[in-house]
Amino acid sequence: MSFFELNDVGKSFVTGTTSTEVLSNVNLHMREGEFVAIVGFSGSGKSTLVSLMAGLTAPDCGSIMLRGQPVTGPGPDRGVVFQNYSLLPWLTVYGNIALGVDKVFHDWSAVKRKEHIEKYIRMVNLSDASHKRPHELSGGMRQRVSVARALAMNPEILLLDEPLSALDALTRGNLQNQIARLWEQDKKTVLMITNDVDEGILLADRIIPLQPGPRATLGPAFEIVLPRPRDRKALNHDPEFQRIRNAVTNYLVEASARQRTMAAAKRELRLPRLTPKDWRNAARA
Repeated sequence: MSFFELNDVGKSFVTGTTSTEVLSNVNLHMREGEFVAIVGFSGSGKSTLVSLMAGLTAPDCGSIMLRGQPVTGPGPDRGVVFQNYSLLPWLTVYGNIALGVDKVFHDWSAVKRKEHIEKYIRMVNLSDASHKRPHELSGGMRQRVSVARALAMNPEILLLDEPLSALDALTRGNLQNQIARLWEQDKKTVLMITNDVDEGILLADRIIPLQPGPRATLGPAFEIVLPRPRDRKALNHDPEFQRIRNAVTNYLVEASARQRTMAAAKRELRLPRLTPKDWRNAARA
């Protein structure tokens, strides 16, 4: 039995009278403590996939299981880090993290909860900013609060929904290093959604492409056996890194080309109804 699994999962959305099948026949099996990256183009259904795993949306078909139990809604066993931070603007760094901790560990003493919260604030290097509110923080700092909040609830699996895509390159690189360090410390099971193939290879044990939608589904898994810790600069010269990057990129490009070809074949060309003009009569006039 897998630790976390999706079996034949599908999801459609209805707009007016039109139904669009976003995801179809999605299958995924993860081991406990594994770090998996799912990579795909924008609009391919990656965020929908995370919403299903988090229990925020129910699948139309198939099943999602954690430790053999069905996922039927959101719960503290799954921590989610969103792309847009999702912090409460009127709460401080400490307050945003405390919100989840107080809910999950309500039977702990106030002192124990405070120590627990401060531990995770230190873990993401925000002790000096614990009294600040989100508008006083940079984008990278806000995302670190979001990561700390998710980890502090001690979830069984951490779901990262493109958490670094809105950040500048330097901040993104620093947070990649922090996520790798935190994973090494806690060995949480992590599923990360990303649009960056290099990021997936840098952080994950497996990288899995998500084919373009509609009816998007997961492609073959690419195992990453590069030793840890991984150095970004050194990887650029590593033949195995280059092989995996080329294999994943080529798969996505070819899948996208196939999708466009199929869409073009289904598209019906409709010509306007025209009545020819009798130019002979027009010339005599």
